[in-house]
Amino acid sequence: MKQTRIAATYMRGGTSKGVFFRAEDLPVERDQRDQLLMRVIGSPDRYGKHIDGMGGATSSTSKVVIVSRSSRSDSDVDYLFGAVAVGEPVIDWSGNCGNLTSAVGPFAIHAGLVDAPSDGVGIVRIWQANIQRRIIAHVPMAGGSVQEIGDFELDGVPFPAAEIPLEFLDLASDGAGDDAGAMFPSGSPVDTLQVPGAGAMEVTLINAGNPTILIHAASLGLTGVELQKDVNDRPELLALAEVVRAQCAVMMGLVGSAAEATAKRPHTPKLAFIAHPASYTASDGKRIDTGDVDLLARIFSMGQLHHAMTGTGAVAIAAAAAIPGTIVHQVAPLDAQGFIRFGHPSGVLRVGAEAMSDGSDWSVRKVTMSRSARRLMEGWVCVPADCGSAGR
Repeated sequence: MKQTRIAATYMRGGTSKGVFFRAEDLPVERDQRDQLLMRVIGSPDRYGKHIDGMGGATSSTSKVVIVSRSSRSDSDVDYLFGAVAVGEPVIDWSGNCGNLTSAVGPFAIHAGLVDAPSDGVGIVRIWQANIQRRIIAHVPMAGGSVQEIGDFELDGVPFPAAEIPLEFLDLASDGAGDDAGAMFPSGSPVDTLQVPGAGAMEVTLINAGNPTILIHAASLGLTGVELQKDVNDRPELLALAEVVRAQCAVMMGLVGSAAEATAKRPHTPKLAFIAHPASYTASDGKRIDTGDVDLLARIFSMGQLHHAMTGTGAVAIAAAAAIPGTIVHQVAPLDAQGFIRFGHPSGVLRVGAEAMSDGSDWSVRKVTMSRSARRLMEGWVCVPADCGSAGR
């Protein structure tokens, strides 16, 4: 049997990696497309290694992105993100990847989907199709090409690169009356969750960047200074985190049952735990002092503690820091400039937010942060021909 070649670009965006495609190069029919994309990544892999695909067998490296020209007047490209499960035949299309968002603008320019100036900054207006929100990427250009090499350092990435500022716009509800799409699906910045065997836990359920659950670290028996090794080798803790995540998914109106959340929606909602500042040693050995951060934050992704911080998790934390009453705001509101610094397993991240209140409800107009992105490979990926025919 022959193999089929599909044009693709392998890219790092923020602290994630994924395989990027133009929509026109993939099958139109969704099931056929998803089967092909899972084969590209190497899922499902019962050995958990992604040996026979492009995936890296972690939530940060088992990802696919589809980009196309947009028909919307307020956007240049449509961006669809898929989180590919490692051991199960599932691609979760329910949410965004904030880290890979930083690579969408550069990819669109490289692929000829968007025009950009020879020098200066290329503005790429992105429609995030998963969550139906707009994002603006400011892509540095030099000599007619995307500037990928620079001196911007991002904790969680070992080499410096060019800075790409991102603006996540209009994070609040669209006003259509769908509670599941509201910033606070329950209508409250704090809810009490009853967890069998663990008792009552306070949570903030927020739609910002992705549907996200924010919880005090102490509620999970944690301190907030944990690294991956302190969490991912504890199956009982991971099981508790999934119980909380799945139960909150039901409370947010995203699924009909906790079992459905676990089986079919592993990507969202995300679960992040928050704590007051404390000193700790990051995963690369760097010392983070109490005064370096306003709070501590860690986030689970696809059932494991993330090695750094998801981009959408950062968006949710900044949005929550802007709104009184949330778990984040209780620990650390935004500073006078509208920013918050939080410590994650790989270091420190600074994120800004602009929120407003009409007296009865809050909305977040914009969240800003900087990431970087780089092409790692351009060419074709190969899959067995029985995965389907690529193309228009």
